[in-house]
Amino acid sequence: MAKNKEETQNPLFNFWNLSPEDCLGRLRTTPSGLSESEAKRRILQFGSNRLNKNKDTGNVSLFFSQFKSPIILLLFFAAGLSIIVRDSTEAIIILGIVLISGVLGFWQELGAKNAISKLLAMVQVNVCVFRDNVLKEISTENVVPGDILNLNAGNVIPADCLILESKDLFVDEATLTGETFPAEKNAKIAATDLAFSKRTNSLWMGTHVISGEAKAIVVKTGKDTEFGKISERLKLRPLENEFEAGVRKFGFFLLHITLLLVITIFVINVLLARSVLDSFLFSLALAVGLTPQLLPAIISINLSHGAKRMAEKKVIVKRLTAIENFGNMNIICSDKTGTLTEGTVKLQSAMDILGKQNEEVALYAFLNASFETGFINAVDESIRKDLRFDISEYKKEDEIPYDFLRKCLSIVVSNGEGHTMITKGALTNVLSICSFVKTSAEKPVEIDSVKDSILKLYEELSAQGYRTLGIAIKELGAVSKINKLEEQNMTFLGLLSFYDPPKKDVAKTIAELNRLGVSLKVITGDNRFVAESLCSRIGMDRHRTLCGPELNSISDEALIHLVGNIDVFAEIEPNSKERIIIALKKAGNVVGYIGDGINDVSALHSADVGISVETAVDVAKNAADIVLLEKDLEVLVDGVEEGRVTFANTLKYVFMATSANFGNMFSMAGVSLFLPFLPLLPKQILLTNFLTDFPEMTIATDRVDSEMVAAPKRWDIAAIRKFMIVFGLVSSFFDYLTFGILYWVLKVSHEQFRTGWFIESVVSASLIVLVIRTRNPFYKSRPSKTLLAATFAVIGITLAIPYAPMASIFGLVPLPLEFLSLLFGIILLYISVAEIAKRRFYKRVQI
Repeated sequence: MAKNKEETQNPLFNFWNLSPEDCLGRLRTTPSGLSESEAKRRILQFGSNRLNKNKDTGNVSLFFSQFKSPIILLLFFAAGLSIIVRDSTEAIIILGIVLISGVLGFWQELGAKNAISKLLAMVQVNVCVFRDNVLKEISTENVVPGDILNLNAGNVIPADCLILESKDLFVDEATLTGETFPAEKNAKIAATDLAFSKRTNSLWMGTHVISGEAKAIVVKTGKDTEFGKISERLKLRPLENEFEAGVRKFGFFLLHITLLLVITIFVINVLLARSVLDSFLFSLALAVGLTPQLLPAIISINLSHGAKRMAEKKVIVKRLTAIENFGNMNIICSDKTGTLTEGTVKLQSAMDILGKQNEEVALYAFLNASFETGFINAVDESIRKDLRFDISEYKKEDEIPYDFLRKCLSIVVSNGEGHTMITKGALTNVLSICSFVKTSAEKPVEIDSVKDSILKLYEELSAQGYRTLGIAIKELGAVSKINKLEEQNMTFLGLLSFYDPPKKDVAKTIAELNRLGVSLKVITGDNRFVAESLCSRIGMDRHRTLCGPELNSISDEALIHLVGNIDVFAEIEPNSKERIIIALKKAGNVVGYIGDGINDVSALHSADVGISVETAVDVAKNAADIVLLEKDLEVLVDGVEEGRVTFANTLKYVFMATSANFGNMFSMAGVSLFLPFLPLLPKQILLTNFLTDFPEMTIATDRVDSEMVAAPKRWDIAAIRKFMIVFGLVSSFFDYLTFGILYWVLKVSHEQFRTGWFIESVVSASLIVLVIRTRNPFYKSRPSKTLLAATFAVIGITLAIPYAPMASIFGLVPLPLEFLSLLFGIILLYISVAEIAKRRFYKRVQI
């Protein structure tokens, strides 16, 4: 096998220049596939088929990631230096607190990671391979060189492959070549020096099948694929979404403030002739208190909790940060079939050009649908279910699968009297390839003489809500094999009408989405009459419609201004869906798109939130950020609400980090310039920070007020900055009031000052969480039991520490009861003023 690996993974292994037989021999496999035991050996040799071999970083890496902050690393260095220079127990305590904080963060993030792994396993993309001569589904990660793939329309191509055999195979290679139109593929040997896009016998990882079918042998996997090499060379990463950009901007905002403040405090303390090492440790401890080092953990915990809650409502999140965009979404774009309608298409009638039931039309439709072997679709299933014919005398000879350019499906059948091609598809497309039409007359007549009446019947059926297809035939004589060029000069037989009723409660669901500030826009390939008929039945009475031909005549700039006023996009080509999504985004909207077909992939990629369903084709499910276990808008309503709950709880931590915590650290930095001693020792600062972390870590479980989910919310750094200034100043005012009373009124010792300030700082920061977590009066908004329990547990521990045996370790001393009473009076006054400030703030600032 060593030689085999060297041959197959060598960049000089130009497999496109090999015949299928040579490639099978080189990879030591057969057309019936590998054995399971051989496949297991190869996955150990070549590794999992994924671009990031370190996808699962492991628990050890996750643990050490808790200490990757430069400030934490500097703190470790300074504490270690202190131990070497002074044999300081204080430095050991500092390291212990930081280590325990890291363990806490690790434990929380590990739980979040495990929960998400279980959810992602529910919607993984599989591929069909031959193993032990049996066709079976396996995860794309388990594909190995030598596997034989069975590919159909909608399948993701999981590795670089050589085609063994194919039929009308077209592949979308836009991710690699940038070409808009699908590439036609076959099993013919390609020259060694052909350009990448000209290797028609090769399939590449990251592309997908548009139409047709094929068997192919896997040659290269993971990073050894062409896509893998590009990814490794460019270090490709997913595009940053709005939520991630907001987190990044917020982090930089606080980092700039922290660095400026800490460097200033350190320099001034040194100028005041205080110990350089003590000043350095004090500054670093302040930096830890100021920096929202819990933000990554809080976000992970919030998102994993949100993902678990959404999973309970049949919404599976593949990309965690999409939850926030899901909640912030103000426009959802959707096809109609299966989302607005039942998705159970029923054949209403097989009729001639006069609109009368016709057995011949029904028979040919049944033959076409029965012998079709492309991707599963509701139309053919309906024909097979609703019609009954004995077709035992017919034999299938050939097929041209459906694709989204032709919008037709052709089948060749024989019954001993010759070969007949039967074509079924979109009515206007079928009419365009017909020269004749069969009427009651003995001989077919030219189609131009009756084309207008056919189109009139088509419009009447569409206006009644029926989806209408055309069916045509062509006698081929002795010819049994066909290609797309044969789809011409055909004889039109008649029409097939289908009905897909709207879902029972869809009007109510649309009203619910509107209540949440989410507008529905329908994007469909059906004609305007069908689309408008459906919209009228589901309560969208005042809909405005734009059709594909009109869309094509509008410039991109004009579309940006127009697109927000359109409710229904009808007769839309697949490549126009992406254009609509991009225009909506450029108009300032957060856009979701729900789709489950091959023609939805580009739109799913372009949307802020790509939404698919468990029953979607692989490529659509793979492109989506969120997968619905049920294709139902009602599920979306639940998902939007959960997304907003998650975003609201994330913002709560941001507000806490920029108010009480920031105010406390800012006050401490300022007063240290005027006192003859440090207001808190570094170990006391870190202990304060550690204790106040506990209530904040339970934020993910907290209840959210109804007004926070009533409308989309977005990051607003300017508003957060105002919040920080207002509540930071309120916090600092009461901090300095505490300093003044302790130092100048009560004239306490250094140890009593630090103990009093420690108690006031932790208790006030814990209680202020209950105020900041809601826009309503805190006594009218009930927090979660977990948050409440954590808050009062921390308060109890804080009050107990100065009286416990460990008090001396942290430099804390017991305080007289009258001191504690005075501190609690200050805290209650602080809570009251903060409540008043909150009401006034939200009257003036919208977040």
